[in-house]
Amino acid sequence: MTDAPISVLLVDDQSLFRAGIRMLVDSQPDLTIVAEAEDGATGLARAVELRPDVVLMDVRMPVMDGIEATSAILERFDATGLSAPKIIVLTTFDLDEAAATALRRGASGFLLKDTHPEFLLAAIRTVHAGNAVIAPSATVELFRHVGGGSTSPVPAQFATLTSREHDIFLFAASGLSNSEIAAQEFVSEATVKTHISRVLAKLGLRDRVQLVIYAYEHGLVDRGRLHPRG
Repeated sequence: MTDAPISVLLVDDQSLFRAGIRMLVDSQPDLTIVAEAEDGATGLARAVELRPDVVLMDVRMPVMDGIEATSAILERFDATGLSAPKIIVLTTFDLDEAAATALRRGASGFLLKDTHPEFLLAAIRTVHAGNAVIAPSATVELFRHVGGGSTSPVPAQFATLTSREHDIFLFAASGLSNSEIAAQEFVSEATVKTHISRVLAKLGLRDRVQLVIYAYEHGLVDRGRLHPRG
């Protein structure tokens, strides 16, 4: 018995772009486009109706843009207790403030619309497996450019992190990979993964991308420099 293909909802207002992405995705035996939508409102309705595994979401669209659609989809699924689809935001600019906003709203990452086809396919599989679609270091770079401004107070649950979890949080927030963190902490990558999972659970975060955003929004990092504990 073979596993069901990963179901993908494509939301973009450009019909030619949708046609190209559909041909690419449907060429893979483990992936399938289950529906298309030309605006965010229709994308929301299709997501609720079909419950796809992954949503490819354009940022700029009529009726409802990709940022609002991302928020609405995740809020709708969270309210019903259903597992929410992973959302990949598609943007034209690599340092796009709209992409940063979408990540804050819960998107699992972003891709440039002219990304290499093989990278797009790999990204769909990556987010479906529960990982971020962009390297956390790319998220750091994005928020260095557009994530400035005032910060929010650090939530109380941050103090519940153990000393080791706190250190690993800061390393992850700076964009280090699991292997790099393991080398810094003199532990195995498996141990790092376990600590990252605990940190995400304690802070109520979806993934590593959300961890980086959390760090920036609460002033725990500043232009790539980490704020020590206490």
